[in-house]
Amino acid sequence: MISVMDYPLLVFVLSFFALWLSTRTGASWLRRWRKPEEATQGDLDIVLAATLTLLGLIIGFSFSMAVSRYDQRKNYEEEEANAIGTEYVRADLLPAADGAMVRALLKDYLDQRILFYSTRDAQQIPQINARTAQLQSALWTAVLAPAAAQPTQITALVVSGMNDVLNSQGYTQAAWWNRIPLAAWILMAVVAMGCSSMIGYRARKPQTEGSLLLILPAVVSISFFLIADIDSPRSGVIRVAPQNLISLAESLRGP
Repeated sequence: MISVMDYPLLVFVLSFFALWLSTRTGASWLRRWRKPEEATQGDLDIVLAATLTLLGLIIGFSFSMAVSRYDQRKNYEEEEANAIGTEYVRADLLPAADGAMVRALLKDYLDQRILFYSTRDAQQIPQINARTAQLQSALWTAVLAPAAAQPTQITALVVSGMNDVLNSQGYTQAAWWNRIPLAAWILMAVVAMGCSSMIGYRARKPQTEGSLLLILPAVVSISFFLIADIDSPRSGVIRVAPQNLISLAESLRGP
């Protein structure tokens, strides 16, 4: 399902416009309805400071969530490369024909995993996932036949390694689906718009402080852009590069 959060630049544009509109609303419409009184300026400043602090905490927690999910995707990419490389070596424990088949399938499977990480075209993802599922079935069948024919500890080791290969792909997919909840984005947006409205309402001369009123919308929008970029595994600028998988593929091709 297509989500606005998958396009960090669009998140920046929409958030900046919404926060700027909130600031102008506070600076014009709210002041026309009721101008701030000198006696309530101190109370308004306290509320504004508390709200800005809450906004900073929410942004900080959301950024931490995005970074932790990014690190998780990196770790699973490394685990996938290790699992595939280990199983490629263990294929030598199988009979020659079965081992050659497993190694050939693993090379093809490795290419599909690299495509999964590197592609930006969302239309290619269903094809990659379908091909990956086919290769997983073929790999499991390739190790199951010799294991059933010779149920020894050696063949059990090969089956266990193949199980790690299949599980690592599932962990990776789950990590890519694990995103910042929509409720957290809504909460950040509501608090940010409230802060912007109060800043515009608090401004003493909104007409002459127009450029200053853009500071908070710009800073918060950049923060939203960064969080969305890190949290988006495929559409962002900061993405997980399949360095370990590519290095493994190059080593398997040989000199």
